[in-house]
Amino acid sequence: MEFIGDANGVLSLLKTLQQTLSTDLPRIIELLNKDDVHGAHRVLHQLKGFTPVFCVDSLVERVVALEQLSKHGEPAEVRSAYGQLAPQLEQLRTEVAQHLALNPTA
Repeated sequence: MEFIGDANGVLSLLKTLQQTLSTDLPRIIELLNKDDVHGAHRVLHQLKGFTPVFCVDSLVERVVALEQLSKHGEPAEVRSAYGQLAPQLEQLRTEVAQHLALNPTA
């Protein structure tokens, strides 16, 4: 809470995270399918900025590791690593959406 502020700040940040995940997850797949690892890296770097609010250390570690891999990794290697991580990111997106549905902002 010190990092984010009050409860409204948390909800605002979660709304931004949901929007980001909703647009960025398909974008990462699209870029990797084109072997555009550098483009995927840019999107993953932005996503890494949200890791302080993920609340799951293993997910944070995997996002950070993938972002690092995307700096110099081969397209097939990055695509494979993302394929393993994508379900967890989608689950996070779903959980955030459910939380926001139960806690609408004023």
